[in-house]
Parts: sequence; C-alpha cells; structure tokens
Amino acid sequence: MDTQKEALRRIINTLANKNEELQYFLDSVDGTRTGLQEESCKVMSELEAELEKLSSALEERGAQLCDIIKGEKQRKEAELQRQLSEGKAALLSCQELLEFANQSLTITNEEEFLTAAKEIKERVTMAPAFRMATRPAVSENMSQFTVDFSGEKAGLLRLNFLPVPRAPEINISSCIVRDNCITVTWRPSDGDGPIERYDLEHRKANHGGALRAAGEAGWEKISDITDTQVTLSGLKFDSPFIVVRVRARNKAAAGDFSEPVAMETKAFTFGFDTATAHAELKIQGDTVTWEPQGVKGHDARLRGKENKNSRSATPSPNKTAGSRGGRERFAGESYTVLGDQEINGGCHYWELRPLADWKSLSVGVAYRGSLGRFDQLGKSSTSWCLYASQWLQSALAAKHGNRAKALDWPPPQRIGVYCDHDNGELMFIDVDRLRLLHIFRSRFLQPLVPAFTVWCGGISVATGLQVPSFMGNFVSSSHNAAADQSL
Repeated sequence: MDTQKEALRRIINTLANKNEELQYFLDSVDGTRTGLQEESCKVMSELEAELEKLSSALEERGAQLCDIIKGEKQRKEAELQRQLSEGKAALLSCQELLEFANQSLTITNEEEFLTAAKEIKERVTMAPAFRMATRPAVSENMSQFTVDFSGEKAGLLRLNFLPVPRAPEINISSCIVRDNCITVTWRPSDGDGPIERYDLEHRKANHGGALRAAGEAGWEKISDITDTQVTLSGLKFDSPFIVVRVRARNKAAAGDFSEPVAMETKAFTFGFDTATAHAELKIQGDTVTWEPQGVKGHDARLRGKENKNSRSATPSPNKTAGSRGGRERFAGESYTVLGDQEINGGCHYWELRPLADWKSLSVGVAYRGSLGRFDQLGKSSTSWCLYASQWLQSALAAKHGNRAKALDWPPPQRIGVYCDHDNGELMFIDVDRLRLLHIFRSRFLQPLVPAFTVWCGGISVATGLQVPSFMGNFVSSSHNAAADQSL
C-alpha cells in the first residue's frame, strides 16, 4: 500500500510539473500571438513610412530636375529674344539705309551725290546689321536633359526587406556565475552581415527544464549591447535559476531570440520569522528596527542612568529562561528575531549593515528550538554570535556559551557571515576591509537558523548572496590553521 502511494505521489508530481510546463507553453503561445499582431502593425507602419519617404524623395528630385530644365529653357528664350530684338532693329536700320541709297542714285548734282555716297558708306560701316551674328545664339537642342531611369526602376523593383539577423547562440561553457554576477557570452550566426547591437533579456525561474518564471517575474531587458558579452551585476539570487536569452539587431530589424539558457543561481535566501520577533522590533522587508514601547525607553539599560537602584520591570532572564515551546516570541531584554530558513548542511553566506544611530547589535546562528524567550545570543552553548556596540564606547566581541572574546577592531559597517554547517565553521568578516574578525569551530548537531539582536537603531540584512569568491582565502587559511593545530 505504501509503495503504491509513493509511486502515485511521484506520478502526481510528474503530472503537476507537466501541467505547469503546458500552462507556460500556452501562455507563451498566447503571448507570441499578441506580439505577432503588434509586430505586424509596427512593420506595416514602418513600410508605409519608408515608402512615403521614398515617394517624397522622388517628387523632390523630380521637381529639382524640372527646375533645371525650366531654367535652361528660360535662359535660351531670353537669349533668342535678345537676338530677335537686335535683329529687328538692324533690319529696320538696314531698310532705311537702303531707301536712302536708292534715293541718292537720282541726285544729279555731283557735289551732292558725293556727299550722299560718303554718308551711305559711313552708315554701312556702322550699321548693326553688319556687326551682329546672323545665326541663333542658342539651339533648340535639349538632349542634355534626356533621362533614362531604367536602372533606378530596376533598383526600385529590387526593393526588399532587410535581412533579419538569425538568433545568436549562447556559449554556455563560457558563461560565468560568480559573486552574484552572471557573465553571458554568445556567438553571432555566420553570414548575417554587420550587427549593430544586441538585446539581452533575463528573468528568474523555478525550474531549469521548463524555464517557468518564478512567480510573476517578467523579462528584464538590457539593450544596445555592442559586444558579444555582457555582465549582469548586483543580482539577488532568490530563485533557483535565472534564464537568459539574446537577439541581434542590424540597422532596423531585430532577429529572433536565442534558445533560453538557465543559469543555476544557488544562494541562501531567508526572511525574518516575525513570530519570533521581540514585541519592540519592527520587521519591514529586509530591515529590523528597535521601536521601544512606552516613555523614556522600556529597556533597563536606558532607565538605569536615571535610577540605578530601580529594578527592571522585565523578569530576569536567569529566572524565566526555559524552553520556548509554543511561546515563540522573544521577550524581556532579548531583542532578538530569528531567520525563517534552516541551515541543514553546506556553505551559506549573508550580510548585515547597521542602520543610522544604532547602538547595539548581534548577528549569528542558533539552534531554533534551544533558545528560551529571554535567552540572549551567545549566552548559551546553542548560539554563536558577533556582538557590536556603540553604547557608551565602541566594542566588538565574539560570544558563545556565555563567554565573550573581545576583538581589537572597530565595529564594521558591513558584516559578512559565512556558515559551513558540514565542517562546523562560522566566520564573521569585515567586508569593506576584507578582514576575518572571528571564526567559531564547532560541531553543529542540529539545523541552524540565522539570528539577530537589535537594541537602539536598526539593521539591514542582505540575503540571496552566493558565497563570495574572497571567502576562498579565508576558508583556505582557516583550514591550514586547523591542520597546523592538529599537528
């Protein structure tokens, strides 16, 4: 019976995954159909706009050529009109002279005849008819403006769409996932001609096979990439995979996207278990702030400055500490909140930043079920923490088992926490200065949870982080030191 149930559960799980994959497929087809309609309208509009530009260019050039012909015609007409005017004037002058000469032939007086002959000779010498060209200054030939657009027409008939670049191929072996950055490398398809730029899209996914988006995560786009490689930085790895795809663009056309590739993005992601938070801690997203209830500070540390002999209204942790059982919320002076994810094995990393006006904080790990409501981090054998304070004076200490080791280092502004559950190592790093503050070596017998204490001010916690590459030096040094001690 149990075997059949287990087999049925596996079938149910397979069917559930297949249903999810099919739903993603249907959503993709529907989205593609919608995109097809939008893209068709877009390219039709672009074609009409280009044809309009081409038509406008033809009309503009035709008008220019017509203006050239009209200008030449007007020039020739003006020249011919000038010749006509000059010719008519010369003809009239010549006719008058001819008439005068004929009349002179009838003169009988010799002296008068000689005078008239002399005048006629002089007038003939100066007559316009004998000084002007007797052929047209310009010809009617306009053959220099003959056109033959057969070549251009053939070119117009060859008008076609720009060749669309084929999908690039993502080079998986050259892609790198490190330090919450993803470097994606791809190869363009051969014979695509000049590629001007690339577009890359990425989104989070829950499965590497079905490439199903995580939650409602849509594609995030990076445009105008001129190289065949790009690095996505500052990512939060809060999903098992990040899917990437890339496409090429030429002058005006974008090709199809490449086959999506899923990059595994393993990282420790957790939130705050609000059910464990002290009543005076406010949880908002990735921040925890201390908001005291009442006037002048509920905490005995603040109240002690006014009345050193007064007793705390909060029960003494030593008297009321016990198994938390069903009483999840921390109380008293244990301003603590736990993480909502357990560490059962492997290596994990997260960071903490103090907010402005902070006074005291602790960060570390603990066994979830071993802390009483009033227990403070580091004061039992089941919790380990780094304690930092700016109250009265700066202090930094590593705490465990109700023992504290003072650290000669100022409180960092960015604390990295590295936990190797399998090898029993817990490290605290000053990330800004890359300094190992302290390392606990223990044998973790139970699952651990991140733990935080805040008094005055607040903290911001960054999760979804890979173990950074700089931790390799600290881990290597730690193992070498442990080996030396064993010798």
